[in-house]
Amino acid sequence: MTIKYFKTILLSIGLFSLTVSVSAAKVTEYSPSSFIRVDKQNLIAPDGKPFLIQGINLGNWLNPEGYMFLFDKVNSYRLIDEALKELLGPQFVNHFWQQFQDRYITRDDIHFIRQTGMNTVRIPFHYKLFTHENYMGSNNPQRGFELLDRVISWCHAEGLYVILDMHDAPGGQTGDNIDDSYGYPWLMVNEADQQQFCAIWEKIARHYANNPTVLGYDLLNEPIAPYFPDLAMLNQHLEPLYKRVVASIRQVDKNHIVLLGGAQWDGNFTVFSDPKFDSKMMYTCHRYGCDTLQQNIQDFLDFRSKVNLPLYMGETGENTDAWVGGFRRLLERNNMGWTFWPYKKMENTRCMVSIQKPKDWGLIVAFTEKDRSSFAKIRENRPSQDSVKAVLNKLLENIRFSHCSINRGYIEALGMKN
Repeated sequence: MTIKYFKTILLSIGLFSLTVSVSAAKVTEYSPSSFIRVDKQNLIAPDGKPFLIQGINLGNWLNPEGYMFLFDKVNSYRLIDEALKELLGPQFVNHFWQQFQDRYITRDDIHFIRQTGMNTVRIPFHYKLFTHENYMGSNNPQRGFELLDRVISWCHAEGLYVILDMHDAPGGQTGDNIDDSYGYPWLMVNEADQQQFCAIWEKIARHYANNPTVLGYDLLNEPIAPYFPDLAMLNQHLEPLYKRVVASIRQVDKNHIVLLGGAQWDGNFTVFSDPKFDSKMMYTCHRYGCDTLQQNIQDFLDFRSKVNLPLYMGETGENTDAWVGGFRRLLERNNMGWTFWPYKKMENTRCMVSIQKPKDWGLIVAFTEKDRSSFAKIRENRPSQDSVKAVLNKLLENIRFSHCSINRGYIEALGMKN
């Protein structure tokens, strides 16, 4: 073979590879009509028909919460992670979290959700998944996209819409355990946190700008808990922060709906003085533990009428099947969509599927309840490493969909099919 002939072959291979690469990089361009849109108090699907959100929250997957693990004192991811690392060290625990992410929500879960008749999943996530900060065994700023892209592709294949929910924002937006913060909504008052908040949403919006499977962006979960003496001051910061982050999103994404929650557990909408500042916006409310009467959601309906925009129940549930059925019917009678909380729980039927508690799970629970205020106390109260490893490895098996039990009464209460 001559050198000239060899170079010709290499050039041909290179041109073929380039052509394949360019073809693979092509992305389908969607028209604005391919996306869910807002029309007064309704959402409109691409087929032109009204769209009522009926779905479930994938809680605990990308934002672990203590009560989902039957913990009490260690009630946020940071505290859970710290306790587990005191038991087994960072190497094992980092690997555990990555396996947890890969197994907690799989294609089987998404297929099952769709088969019941639901049309939407809301995905709570932690901002750290898009940064170099250590979180759930990784410090890769692309980890969030790796996980979300996978699930969104499954949802696309199944015909499910996705709402992306920043459950844990920089600095903390709530000031309680649910946002994995340090006990105060620092996001409301810290400029650096606000800059990072806007930058992450802009990054996410750029990535999904042309993806119609994503229904919209739930910008902040349950901002500003009601516990703080400076509540009035904190509330005043919420609407300007929403306007700021929406402006960042609109630089890169003019297709998707932005969802704004009220202050104090997504329940206080009096904080909004300019409630229609964007052409593709809607509101989201949460309510737990109330009765199932019209008066229990009338404040939300009054706000919806005032602003003439869609309002949907982003979280509710954690109750009996009878209550779930009654509250779901109440919402639907009032043309209010919903995503109940949550999809999976351990040793609990107030969800779509239940995770079996591993044998000896009490070893870990007991450790989290004991005095861990010093290294001496940690050593004194730590159970055998082999025992704890066995329990956590069993949990990784039990969270798989195939090993979970289906709560048919709960699903029927949601008006879905088994």
